[in-house]
Amino acid sequence: MIRRALTNTGWLMGARAINAVLSLVYLAIATRELGPERFGIFVIAFTFAQLVVGFCSFQTWQSIIRWGQDDDGRKTATGFALALDSLTIVVGAILGALILFNFHEVLLLPDKMVVPTYLFTLASLLAIRSTPIGLLRLHDRYDRAAIADATTSIVRALGAGVVVVTHPSIQSFLIVWGAAEVLTAAIYWWLAARTEPIHWQRYSLRRLPREAKARGEKVWSFAIGTSLTGILSIASRQLLVVLTGVFGGAALAGVYRVANQLGDGLLKLAQALLKAVYPELVRNPDAAKALTTKLTRIAIFTGVIVVAFGLLAGEWIITAIAGREYLAAFVPMIVLAGAASIELAGASLEALLVARGHAIRNFLLRGIPLAIGLIMLPWLIDWFGATGAALVVLGTSLASVTGFILATRDQKVVEKGR
Repeated sequence: MIRRALTNTGWLMGARAINAVLSLVYLAIATRELGPERFGIFVIAFTFAQLVVGFCSFQTWQSIIRWGQDDDGRKTATGFALALDSLTIVVGAILGALILFNFHEVLLLPDKMVVPTYLFTLASLLAIRSTPIGLLRLHDRYDRAAIADATTSIVRALGAGVVVVTHPSIQSFLIVWGAAEVLTAAIYWWLAARTEPIHWQRYSLRRLPREAKARGEKVWSFAIGTSLTGILSIASRQLLVVLTGVFGGAALAGVYRVANQLGDGLLKLAQALLKAVYPELVRNPDAAKALTTKLTRIAIFTGVIVVAFGLLAGEWIITAIAGREYLAAFVPMIVLAGAASIELAGASLEALLVARGHAIRNFLLRGIPLAIGLIMLPWLIDWFGATGAALVVLGTSLASVTGFILATRDQKVVEKGR
């Protein structure tokens, strides 16, 4: 089981590695072509779209894995996931319009950026791909998912190169980023359909909850719990970018984004680990504790190495990629790398908690520390600048992972979740 989990993590990280290298290319192009102020506005526009998608979407891939272990259940779970994704698109389109056309000045977006930002938000909503991701992971086709994931950064890097020699503007970069999202989603759906037919005939928000209720299972509780946890993940990363801009200005948002992009590599590894381990914990609950213990040890070692590398080479990396104008990103980058290393150590524990059916408890363990951090954010930014926002992430990660450790050590919790 651990070999398969690590193999699947390897496929995910293969795509992440390609994305990481190419992200440095398009990050360097965008930061240097736009400059701190315009890059900050671009970051706010891009992040706003990600926030809308994150706040309105459900982690439907987890529902597919939890209730799709047999053929009939998979069809019903897929139909439920498709219905939830459709709901996300409608609600997100309405919410995005209401916020952008009424409060864009609060977000530091000029009038001319409102329509481009909304169009990018619509493209991001239409590019939701949680359902095909779930189907590929259910069949252990992480190799195909890796191909689709790599598309995003390839299109962004190539598109950014074209933008440089044509018309380097905020709007042109948004067009490239939107095209990358849509094309990635299209490839995901195509590869998922090749793996298994998409079961549109079971499209329903009611069928899976009704059938699961007869077995004593609560679908909506699980779906809402995992969705809320996903929202917290978005809030702790993307929302902080926007709020850093609101409280500190567009240029500071750009600095924080550079720090986030460079310091968040370990977080992506943690997310890959969680996504690869979760199916194994659902399939093999009896061996779950042994698997999480081994993976946690590997994660701690990896985290220490990466943070040490950041301390030694961080300033050189920032200067080489973004330029000396962004050297203020060094300290927040190290803080974010530390937070990501903590997340990496806790990723398998979080997956274990969710696999046992404790999605709401997982949400509370993440939500309470984050709420406290967001309340303190204006003062932290005033005192420490972009580092203040990074400290919110660090504090949230430390408190949440400590909660995961305590929760998964409680054998009563484990037995109750079975």
